[in-house]
Amino acid sequence: MAQNSNLTINVSNLKDNTGVLVAELYNSKENFLKKAYKTGSSVIKVNTALVQFTGIPTGEYTVLVYQDKNSNGKLDKYFIGMPKEPVACSNNAKGFMGPPKYEEAKFNVGATDTKITIKMGTSH
Repeated sequence: MAQNSNLTINVSNLKDNTGVLVAELYNSKENFLKKAYKTGSSVIKVNTALVQFTGIPTGEYTVLVYQDKNSNGKLDKYFIGMPKEPVACSNNAKGFMGPPKYEEAKFNVGATDTKITIKMGTSH
């Protein structure tokens, strides 16, 4: 029987406290950046935010976080697909001329509660 665990995502280095921080949790390479397994959000306080997912089955995951500055519930993008709002991935994986690779962003959620820290990028 698969065990369930809690995942806490601490996001730091946000430039301001505007809007909300959204975290999208992905549980497969096929769905990465396409269809989130779970989505959570948090208020931003003192340029940091904390999002927690509870009851997550143990296994391999990736996380995309973004600062939804206008609180419209989605990551706003330019017409060429580049994000308009600050965005970051688990393991602080960075993409080059595109999104980060799944292999660079993946991490494991074990039987004990897992905590990860993501530093918001400075590209915006």
